[in-house]
Amino acid sequence: MTEQHEQHSHTFERGTDGPKVIVVGVDGSDSSLRAAAYAGGLARRQHALLAVVYVQPVLAAGAALGAPVAETTDEIAEDLITQIREAAERVKGIFEVRWEFHTFPGDPYNGLVKAADELKADAVVVGASEQAGHRIIGSVAVRLVKAGRWPVTVVP
Repeated sequence: MTEQHEQHSHTFERGTDGPKVIVVGVDGSDSSLRAAAYAGGLARRQHALLAVVYVQPVLAAGAALGAPVAETTDEIAEDLITQIREAAERVKGIFEVRWEFHTFPGDPYNGLVKAADELKADAVVVGASEQAGHRIIGSVAVRLVKAGRWPVTVVP
C-alpha cells in the first residue's frame, strides 16, 4: 500500500533542514534575555543567523506631553546592543554565532511580525510575559503562536 501526501504551497523554501534565520525579540527584561541566550544556542547548533530584534515603542501620547520617547527607546536599543556584543565577546573562541541587531517601530506583536516577515524568519523565539495582565488579554507570545506563521518558542 502506498501513501500519498498532499502537496502544500509555501511562500518560500530554502531547501535545507533546520532554521536558517532565527528571530528573537528582546526588550531588556530577564525573560527576553533568557530567550536571546536560548536562541543563540539554537543558532549556533543550526549554523543559522540570529536576528536580535528590539521593537521600539511608539508612544504618541508621551511625545505630546513632552516626554523624550525617541531618546529613551534609542538608549534602550544601544544598551541592548552593548549587552549582546559583550556576551558575544565572552564566548568568542568557544563558539561562534552570526548575529544581527534590528530595531522596528511599533507595538511588540506587530513589530515582531514585521521583523519575522522582512527577515524571512524560519523560527521566532520570545520570552514569556512577565506582566500579570497578559494572562487575561493574551501575551505577545500567545498572539505569535496563534498567528501560525512560524514555529514559536516561548522561553520562561
